[in-house]
Amino acid sequence: MKKRVIGIVGPTASGKTALSLLVGKRLGGDILCMDSMQIYKGMDIGTAKPTKEEQAVVPHHLHSFLAPTESFSVSQYAEKAREVIDRVNVPILVGGTGMYLQSLSLPMDYGAVGGDEGIRKHYHEIADTQGAEALHRILERVDPASAARLHPNDIRRVVRALEVYDLTGTPLSAQRMPGPEDAPYDFQLYALDMPREILYSRVDQRVDQMMRDGLLDEVKRLKDSGVPADAQSMQGLEYKELLPVLDGKASLEEAVSLIKLRTRHYAKRQLTWFKRDERIRWIPFKPGDALGPIAELICKSFSG
Repeated sequence: MKKRVIGIVGPTASGKTALSLLVGKRLGGDILCMDSMQIYKGMDIGTAKPTKEEQAVVPHHLHSFLAPTESFSVSQYAEKAREVIDRVNVPILVGGTGMYLQSLSLPMDYGAVGGDEGIRKHYHEIADTQGAEALHRILERVDPASAARLHPNDIRRVVRALEVYDLTGTPLSAQRMPGPEDAPYDFQLYALDMPREILYSRVDQRVDQMMRDGLLDEVKRLKDSGVPADAQSMQGLEYKELLPVLDGKASLEEAVSLIKLRTRHYAKRQLTWFKRDERIRWIPFKPGDALGPIAELICKSFSG
């Protein structure tokens, strides 16, 4: 039987943190960060990271463990998150980074058809000596569907398709892509569903609160500590828009307006991503609604 994992997902500013604390406290669970920016140290305000008081309510994992000068891949996240999921009793994923959820939803060996330097060298030599068309004709014989999709001049992908065929004996085009049923865990996913205009208003309010809480000073501390502008961490919303302010190239008012606009666009993209995931149960929610009954519903479903 697969281990059950709760996921509280959805767009930014949709109430994930507050709901997860209620669920985690009732179930005695552990919260795992599923946010690609909250993993960084010293980036608290702009990432809407749970406060120290909130993190004391329920054990939290994968928050603030990485220096903001370091890069971090999706596969690295999946490896670390799986270690925590396998170790705790009630894992609760909380966040809006869809790629992180996808990485945990795929079998551990997905994409693991390895490479073979000898095979690649052989096919590259054919392309060099006989031309790309000759290489493409080889692919047409063993994997017509992939050959129809790939241009003969796309040598790298043509070689990869031939490499997969040689290693597995199955055409790349015929290999079944994994679905939710292949996930290593039994995910029980929930999202708060509110009218779009309310979500966007919450986004704007959150940005205003971040500025009152000292977001500009937080960005300045990161900059002064030597975090470069092109660091992966500084590409996050709320951070890259404020750097020009510190450099005297933009006004604070302009930057705040841009942050709000880009965050609303980001929330829209998150909604589009998560709406495609049929596993997610969308729970109607609007300001003034109590989160307690929603948390109870999730807990009963998990324990049932």
